Amino acid sequence: MHATWLTALIAAETVHSLATPPLGYDRRLLREVFDKRSSNESQSSCFTAAAPSTVAPKANPWAPLTPDESLSVWNLLHDAISGLNLTYPTEAKLTDNYVFWVDALHTNKSNVLPYIDGDAPFPSKYARAIIFEGGKADPDSQEYMIGPLPVSEETKIEKLDYIYNGPSGGSVPYNARYFDGPRNTATEPLIVSIMSNISDITAAMFQGGVYYGSKDNRTNLSLTSGTPQSFDGTTAFRNIMFRFPGPASYMTPLDFFLLIDCTGTDASLYSLKGFVTNEKFYPTIADLRTAFEAGEIAMEYDQTKDADWALVDYKPELGVRDLEERLAPSTLELGGKRYKLDKENQYVEYMGFSFYVSFSRTLGLMFYDIKFKGERIMYELSMQEATAQYGGNQPKAANTVYHDTYYQLGTEMGSLVEGFDCPWGSTFWNITYPSYNTTRVNTNSICIFEADMNFPLSRHRTSSSNKFGFSNFGTVKGAALIVRAIATVGNYDYMFDYSFHMDGSIEVIVRASGYLQSSFYFPEQGKFGPRIQQATQGSLHDHIITYKADFDILDSTNSLQVSELKAVNQTQPWFPELGTFEQMEMEVYNMKEEAQFNYAANNQAMFVVLNPNATNIWGEKRGYRIVPGRSDIHLSTLNSPWSLKNSEFAKSHLAVTCQHDNEPFANSVQNINLPFTPQQDFSKFFDGENIDGEDLVLWFNLGMHHFTRSEDVPVTLYTEAYSSIVFAPQNFFDRAQDGDLRNRRWIQVDSEGTLTFEDYGIGLDTCPIVLEEPTALLGGVGTL
Repeated sequence: MHATWLTALIAAETVHSLATPPLGYDRRLLREVFDKRSSNESQSSCFTAAAPSTVAPKANPWAPLTPDESLSVWNLLHDAISGLNLTYPTEAKLTDNYVFWVDALHTNKSNVLPYIDGDAPFPSKYARAIIFEGGKADPDSQEYMIGPLPVSEETKIEKLDYIYNGPSGGSVPYNARYFDGPRNTATEPLIVSIMSNISDITAAMFQGGVYYGSKDNRTNLSLTSGTPQSFDGTTAFRNIMFRFPGPASYMTPLDFFLLIDCTGTDASLYSLKGFVTNEKFYPTIADLRTAFEAGEIAMEYDQTKDADWALVDYKPELGVRDLEERLAPSTLELGGKRYKLDKENQYVEYMGFSFYVSFSRTLGLMFYDIKFKGERIMYELSMQEATAQYGGNQPKAANTVYHDTYYQLGTEMGSLVEGFDCPWGSTFWNITYPSYNTTRVNTNSICIFEADMNFPLSRHRTSSSNKFGFSNFGTVKGAALIVRAIATVGNYDYMFDYSFHMDGSIEVIVRASGYLQSSFYFPEQGKFGPRIQQATQGSLHDHIITYKADFDILDSTNSLQVSELKAVNQTQPWFPELGTFEQMEMEVYNMKEEAQFNYAANNQAMFVVLNPNATNIWGEKRGYRIVPGRSDIHLSTLNSPWSLKNSEFAKSHLAVTCQHDNEPFANSVQNINLPFTPQQDFSKFFDGENIDGEDLVLWFNLGMHHFTRSEDVPVTLYTEAYSSIVFAPQNFFDRAQDGDLRNRRWIQVDSEGTLTFEDYGIGLDTCPIVLEEPTALLGGVGTL
């Protein structure tokens, strides 16, 4: 269908007074009043109109690299004068030096505040680059900082060590660095040699399945290996699982695992560690063949080769739902957009809120200088890591911990489908990032829209003793501005929502959809998940999404107040008949030291970031409350060898630290392969510093314990794989911030039954809408 006409002929309300009692008013009369207003309404305010423009108060000091900056940094790194002796990445071997990626280096807060709040010059901008240095006597991965930008005679290339607290700063041992194309290529000959040697065994076990190499036409199996692939960088390994290839290969695993040692840059020294199948380990090919010939490793279940059941397309065999041929409801900005944008500076204004948006190839969306009604709430709000840890009785499941920044999560934020991923008429922004000596553009990867919350922000009907039952009634429209992106990292589609509510609250939501990383089915291993297909078992796992919230409640002098609800026994003289009785009261105190901590049992503690030097009109300290939402969890396993010290940020609900320029990130992008000796050890952030009246950073975790189920087929559903948190004003104001909103209705009934209906001039606009399919956003260069 190339065009769909959707005409919204919604009548507009008006201020009016009727003598008809509310319990018996003439609905036709009201309809006529509304229709009259509607017929005179202008039809120019269609929801497809662009958002009004604004001008950011200052240029964005957190902006990503421009294409010119990226190219100039690339050229400088490859200039002979740099002394880095670099090979172009697509031509590189293990023993070469080459650039892995380039991105903007975070700008230190201490440099930004004098600029954003005062008259200091624009802070210096730097790039960061990870360079794999296989050509060194002791090969490693080294991170560099390049700046100031733009590139000039003053620009330097220096090791970037100061943001890491591990033993080697920005250096990562070769065996722990990212397992990229050259490393995969280096292990391929060993894998081919082994699998060719046992092709008769795999063919018999897996319906003709064989592996002769990824480019060999005889190959009809695919392989995968997870992380970590090292413990401390002294050795490297791959625990490889084989699958039937195809778009849903995550759902068609086979019970066959190849374990290899791939330590160092000399691939001739790589070796077989063994095989696992039927829950048994075979250290050599001879051991595997002996068991096969004895009939000990035949498969009890054949894996399905037809993966149509795992595709996210229409499945008519499930039946027909009545009226499903009609277009589903959607949020429509009928009156025109109510937010303003400065696209060049990625700056947004909405109903009292203002903030800057930035982007990182590893972290995705980042928000800075978040203010409400001109007063700062947060300096920074950003995702820090998306962790997934699995459990199982097979090497892939037992071994797997993912840090999705390792896979450059931000670059996997692909194009969004209008009307489905985001409402019709949303504002769409592209993301850009360096890719070798070019800049890649993912089109329409961020959407911004105002959403009807489908519940009022506030309401109340006041009862009365008159015969009509009430004297007045008020209800206020609920709406929020949402900034959204979806990152498809391997098998999962993470949806990141940042919602700015009319009352000054900020809500962070993450949802997960996509394919399970499944395991081969064993009936006796139900403790790791249920059977979800012919030979497929859902693998039990945790999703932990770590965020950073650098609160600046009015300024950078903040405290974390705790109000604990406690049940106490007490007496009150006006209840002598009760004697001693139990009731609740609050114990209120400020946390004194940096700490990792959890929500209280039964949520019987309120945590508030406040400014100890600022009070509202009632003398209460002004602050923002941390309101746990749905499924706020932390990692289940606290002492697993696969996440021993490199995932400390995922092991508590909350953490609070003093802000330091050398602690900008909870994790490092190559930390996953260093669980024993991490490059960034989050637990080292907690060194007894005082946090009362200091510049505070709150680290918080959202996520899901993924109890897999049949309904995860074909993909996990966003409705239940959902986690959230709200930051809400707590005495920040003198009263609720809803009184200045005109989108409300106020109804009064006097003693005579006269109804006064006030809409404050806000009616329902009429807007003929044309929706064209496919939408323009599906064109252009980018990632879907």
